[in-house]
Amino acid sequence: MPINLSKGQKVDLTKGNPGLKNIMVGLGWDVNAFDSGADFDLDAAAFMLGDNGKCPTEKEFVFYGNLEHGSGAVKHMGDNLTGEGDGDDEQIKVDLSKIPANVHKIAFTVTIYDSDVRRQNFGQVSNAFIRIVDENTNTELIRYDLGEDFSIETAVVVGEIYRYNGEWKFNAIGSGFQGGLAALCGHYGIEVA
Repeated sequence: MPINLSKGQKVDLTKGNPGLKNIMVGLGWDVNAFDSGADFDLDAAAFMLGDNGKCPTEKEFVFYGNLEHGSGAVKHMGDNLTGEGDGDDEQIKVDLSKIPANVHKIAFTVTIYDSDVRRQNFGQVSNAFIRIVDENTNTELIRYDLGEDFSIETAVVVGEIYRYNGEWKFNAIGSGFQGGLAALCGHYGIEVA
């Protein structure tokens, strides 16, 4: 039975699951039933952050344009262009044993591709969630449903895993940004062309 979190809650990931190594971070959402004239393309990403809360280099930004970190620690399983159907829309796999020592936190985000042009925002999205699954047992460990109704935001930091006293913990964040992926990149120290 997974632990269901609410915004701002933190929970141990590895302490209660000794030997946990490979996790799958699943992100999913539904688009509300109305037509903005364009498909919704939501994109999941992972920002691998140093102790200053910034990505050491742009290589620590794992997304549809950079599917795997050089260490093999974080792997994006590919872009889903429509978000149709049940279950996870996008998945990111993490090998906790391979995360470089200079990475203290991994933030998982969802943004709306081309939101300005398509006039879309998270007010038009519902049932968004993040879940963490133990890949070896296929057991869902943690689930966080973003109950909040965002209105004008085009990017959301859904949750993050972080190191604490030699263990990994999960923090349910659920904070929205305006300005889409560019705003998130700026927040995490990545320069956007």
